[in-house]
Amino acid sequence: MTVHYKVENHIAEITLDRQEVRNAMDLETMQELGNCFVDIRDNPDIWVAILTGAGDKAFSAGADLAKLPLQIAQAGGKSLAELGANNIMFGFEVWKPIIAAINGLALGGGCELAMACDIRIAAENATFGLVEPARGVMPGAGGTQRLPRLVPLGIALEMLVTAKRIDAHEAYRIGLVNKVVPFDQLMPTARETVEQICSNAPLAVRSVKEAAIRGLRGDLRDGIALEAMIAQRLMTSEDTQEGVGAFLEKRKPQWKGR
Repeated sequence: MTVHYKVENHIAEITLDRQEVRNAMDLETMQELGNCFVDIRDNPDIWVAILTGAGDKAFSAGADLAKLPLQIAQAGGKSLAELGANNIMFGFEVWKPIIAAINGLALGGGCELAMACDIRIAAENATFGLVEPARGVMPGAGGTQRLPRLVPLGIALEMLVTAKRIDAHEAYRIGLVNKVVPFDQLMPTARETVEQICSNAPLAVRSVKEAAIRGLRGDLRDGIALEAMIAQRLMTSEDTQEGVGAFLEKRKPQWKGR
């Protein structure tokens, strides 16, 4: 097994563990990740997730070029997006927040995987880059689409066409990551973030993410209408009643996620 997965206290933790190839992803790894994302989406006990890499060298160095191209060639004409259909890199929708704890190299597909998460926290030794053009290929798991949505277009295009790498502090400066911390503070900071998320009503958190992500697909007027629809749907939940009641009674709410 190349992916470790555990759930505790409403928090799912996913760890890529192929340290011998800097956590590069072959087909099995991508499909194992997909299985994790399906469980995160469908398991009512999960409210938030953390995704990281094993060791101190790499979040993920991207595609395992020694294995993945052959595996795709042997897949009967299916594309990587079809083979990894349950992976968030290929548009699989999970409305529960996913935090990337980036512990080293995040190159190629590793950078794309980090960008598919909602919040990115980087260790000081993290390095980012969409390096595919230097290898004669192009990003194929959302890189050309997500990077221009996360950073200014000119900066995104510069990174894409030069295949250059940037360090964690440059990634923070351009808005690619939310914060940079010392390596030994990476997972504590990620867990502090998810605990703060878990202090809020889980259905409200999911509704906020859904409205924000889906709203970006249309114009502002469509987005406002979508927000109103999702907000109205949320009002019927037990958590909304609990949240209002707790506020009026000056007590801590007890969320149920329903």
